[in-house]
Formats: sequence, C-alpha cells, structure tokens
Amino acid sequence: MTPWSAPRRPCRALGLVLLVVLGFLVLRRYLRLEPGSFGQEGAQRLHWPGLLTPWLRHRQSGLRTEGQNFMLEDSTFWIFGGSVHYFRVPRAYWRDRLLKMKACGLNTLTTYVPWNLHEPQRGTFDFSGNLDLEAFVRLAAEVGLWVILRPGPYICSEIDLGGLPSWLLRDSGMRLRTTYKGFTEAVDLYFDHLMARVVPLQYKHGGPIIAVQVENEYGSYNKDPAYLPYVKKALEDRGIVELLLTSDNKDGLSNGVIDGVLATINLQSQDDLQLLTMFLLSAQGVQPKMVMEYWTGWFDSWGGPHNILDSSEVLKTVSAIIHAGSSINLYMFHGGTNFGFMSGAMHFHDYKSDVTSYDYDAVLTEAGDYTAKYAKLRGLFGSMSGSPLPPPPELLPKTAYESLRPALYLSLWDALQYMESPTTSEKPINMENLPVNNGNGQSFGYTLYETAIGSPGVLRGLVRDRGQVFVNTVYLGFLDYERKEIVIPLIQGYTVLRILVENCGRVNYGHNIDDQRKGLIGNIYLNKIPLKNFKIYSLEMKKSFFQRFGSSAWNLVPEAPVFPAFFLGALPVALSPLDTFMKLEGWEKGVVFINGRNLGRYWNVGPQETLYLPGVWLDQGINQVIVFEEKAAGPVIQFTDTPHLGRNQYIH
Repeated sequence: MTPWSAPRRPCRALGLVLLVVLGFLVLRRYLRLEPGSFGQEGAQRLHWPGLLTPWLRHRQSGLRTEGQNFMLEDSTFWIFGGSVHYFRVPRAYWRDRLLKMKACGLNTLTTYVPWNLHEPQRGTFDFSGNLDLEAFVRLAAEVGLWVILRPGPYICSEIDLGGLPSWLLRDSGMRLRTTYKGFTEAVDLYFDHLMARVVPLQYKHGGPIIAVQVENEYGSYNKDPAYLPYVKKALEDRGIVELLLTSDNKDGLSNGVIDGVLATINLQSQDDLQLLTMFLLSAQGVQPKMVMEYWTGWFDSWGGPHNILDSSEVLKTVSAIIHAGSSINLYMFHGGTNFGFMSGAMHFHDYKSDVTSYDYDAVLTEAGDYTAKYAKLRGLFGSMSGSPLPPPPELLPKTAYESLRPALYLSLWDALQYMESPTTSEKPINMENLPVNNGNGQSFGYTLYETAIGSPGVLRGLVRDRGQVFVNTVYLGFLDYERKEIVIPLIQGYTVLRILVENCGRVNYGHNIDDQRKGLIGNIYLNKIPLKNFKIYSLEMKKSFFQRFGSSAWNLVPEAPVFPAFFLGALPVALSPLDTFMKLEGWEKGVVFINGRNLGRYWNVGPQETLYLPGVWLDQGINQVIVFEEKAAGPVIQFTDTPHLGRNQYIH
C-alpha cells in the first residue's frame, strides 16, 4: 500500500486542521502588515486579494512607469512620501514617527543611507542600534509604508561631507564622486556589504522597497560623465531590481538625466514646478512626474536666522504639485537631530556650519510633535485616501527637570595625561591623515597641536575650521576662515604654543568637497618661519574617551575655571524618563554628553538655544552629564519642556 492510499489517522487529521488554522493566522498577519497605498481621486485603489504569501502568489512587476502613470502591479499608483532618517531619530521612537506619517495619509517612506556612519573605518561596518537600516525598513513595512531607498554613496543631507567617509581624504589625489579608482574601489566594497542587506528587502523579494535612487543631485556636481552610469551598474550588478530614480534641483537637472533611470525633481516654489516639469517632458518624454524633495522648510546654520516656511504656503504648493499630476515626497516629514558631530556645512561665499537641530521646520518637530503643517496636510491627503485615515498617535510627554549645578571639573590641560599618547611629527598633520583608528585617521571632533616657541610675533596658517590659540594655558584668540593671523605677545623662555582645532562640519554640498581636510592644513608660521616638532592629540570624544577619566581625575569646580574644560554633573530622574530640552544659558560653546551619548554642539551665537534630550536615553535614577565648554561656563544647566530655535526667524 502506498503512503497516499494509507488510511487517514485521527492524529494526522488533527495535524492537518492545525496546519490550516496556523496558515490562516499567518496569512491574516501578513495582510495586516502588508504596506498599503492610496491614490488621488480617480486613481484605482491598490488591493492584494490573492497576494499574499510567497506560496500563493509571487510579486512580479513592482513599481514601473506606464505613460504618465506609476503602476504597481496592475494598478495606478501615486507616491505620497515623506522623509525620515533613521540615524537622526532615537531607535525607540522610529515606530512613533512612522505611525504619525501613516496617520498623515502618506504611503511611502524615503530615507538616506549615510556611508560615513556605517563604515567609520575602511572595511569595518556598523549596522547596529540606531544604524540598523534593515530593522527600520522592516518597521516601515509593518506600519504599512512602502520605501524609496536613497543609498548614495553621496547623500548631501546636511551631514558631514555629504555622508562620504572622511578616510577617503587620506588620499591626496582623491576625486570624490567620480570614477577615480581610489573612490570607486571604496564604493564597490561598501556596496558589496550594503546591498547584501538591501536586496532581500526589495519588493520583488517580498520587502517594502519599491524604488532606489542613483546617487543624489549629481547634475549640479557633474564632474565625470561616466560616474552616474557607474553607480547605476554598481547597483544593478549587486541585485537591485526595482525602479531606479535620480533627483536634481533646477541647477542640475539638465546634467542629471541618464538612460534607463527616471528623473525626478527637487524644489520648493511653484515657479520651479512649472519650469522643471516642462524640462522633464523634453528630457525624457512622457513619464510619471515626481517631486522627490518638496522642501517643507529649511536647515539652520550657526549665527544665522531660524528658517521657517508658512504652513498655508506649504499646503498651497503641495496641492499644486498633486494637481499638476505629480507624485511627491515631503523633505523633511520629520527632520530629527544631528546628534554627535554628524552635521555638515555650506561654503559658497562664507563658511557656515549647520546647527545640531535638524528640525527643518518640517511637518513634525525635532521632538516628533505635530505642527500646523501636519494638520493641513493630513486634511489634504485624507481627502484623497478613499478611506478614513488611522488616528494620529498621542504625543510623547515632555518635562522640565530641575536645574543641575555641575559638581566636578577637569581642565583640558589636566586631562591630557589620561589620553592616548600623542602623535609626534616634525610638521602639522591634518585630522584625516593622523595615524589613529587603525590607519583611518580622525573623522570628527577636535585636534590639539602643541609645539615650543621662544619668541613673540605673528602666527599665521590655514586652520580648518576653528582653532583656539593658547600660550601655555592662556587664551589669545582664534583662527578661522576670516581670521588668518594672530599676534603672539612677548614671552620669556620655554613656552608651549597650543592650537585646539575643531572640525565644525565638512561641506556637504558644492564643488569643493575634495578640499575638506580638517585641522592644521600645511605649515603654520611664526614670523614667516614654519614651526616644527609637534605633539598632536586626537580628541574625538567617543564614549571610550571619557572612560579614561577615573574618579580621581575630577576636582571640585573652582571659582575661576581654566578653559577649555569638562564639567561633570548628575541629573536625577525619579520616575519614568521623559523627553526634555537642555538650555545652557551663560555657557558659550561646546558639546554635551549624557550617559556617554553625544547630544551635539551648542553655541550662544544661535539660532538654536536648546538641545533635544530624548527621554529614552535617560535612566531612572542618576544620569551622568558631561559638558565640554571651550570658553565660559554658566552656573547651572537648565531644562525646559519647550524647544527654543531662535527669536530671529526667516521666511524661506
């Protein structure tokens, strides 16, 4: 008797019933988690009646173009997207931000992938914790969002060097964003690792990624006609099979179009929309129109105004974009924070570094709160959804903790004894070429240069970006892009000249990204004679940096502290920790660390006046607060439940 004709046993029948029930439960969960979509009035609503598991139906077509429409399988599809960057949002809050996106009526998440954070040293990769790209993409699918991935390798994004790792600049002949061999070899290694993670998350493999961008705004850079085709092939050779896109602003669109890739546009004004849609038609014929970045606000620079964009203007422009038959992505939907030293800079006429907050005057605030833009856009997208939108999640509570007074203090000069041995060199070495981090140089933070001098005179040299000058421990002033020389007063005998140089952020956009080496660049001269025999300390201020300071290193805060210095205090949290904002009134310029995490820079030149402190980064009990202050400490550190982004506002 064959197995197929054997009598059915009761236990086998029961097993079959259980298998059917289990299959039903799995299918129901899959249906619930499957990213949904909705279109504009007149567009078909996308349903998946039979999909839905790999053994019932395979995904086939993916997102594609058909005339002036996007199609997803057999249905017309409108992309209503929003940008959220996982690396700018505490991981514990990812779900909150994405649920708020879904409740606003959007159907697609877009995110950049920062190469410099994922490969901090050549061949060493980090996709853990807040950098877990795969977990972020899977969470988007669970919430019900499709994903457009923008992996670079260059991303701009107001991040240091546009997301390119600084160790690339160890090569004196480096030509970034070209087919220069030193660059493409590094990209190939990075893409080998990154795409192995991305490929399984594509739509045709059962994931939520429906499109992938080829580089970012290359048309405005345009230094190598072979570069975009190289990136396109690099993606395809590694298994990227979804729709490919480019995106460019009006300055670069004419040079950013490549065969086989859909061109999209970045803009903020309706005037640009009219001009650029006409260009798209002439450049690539009848294709779906897509505004990849509609700028909902703008970023801020230290010493400048806080940029805002009126919510009524946003609603008017978004409505016009959709009425013109274009899909849209809101950049940013939620900006988040440039935690640590990740923020970039702009340098056209003047060098301007970006503030720590990436609030961007976006649809959600830096802390994830709703704005007038959110309410108006939810009304707009809700009117086109064809079904009620999910309710917006409750806001996360905020609090104002009691002010704390730092109890302990350690001057930078006393701290040097606890640091790793300095590099000794006849001539200054720029930050990127220091022999640290396994031969990858220094990426972020400060670098201290010391040498002996025996006479007064004029000190002159190239300092990038801001160098405080000391004789022994006496502060004399600083050198930067505008102040290129400083007078050293009459001194007696052996004297230590110290220059503390800060990388304030490498330029993230423009044609001068190849020239973003930091620290002392070339020789520094006293009375036109090059100084020699330097000790160079790498002060990256990573978490391990502070672990070198034992309890015996700290002293009580003196009446007249010597600067720069570290200040140590304790923040007690009795109940469950909540979000708050730190206000350093009376302090001048520096960096704050909470339980070893770098919250970012503060500076009294504004416009940013508070630092966002996520409650999920606090512990119930005692929390360690360390402030590195360059010049002047206030008596206390204050907390508020409301952010302050500057009184001077500019309508962008």
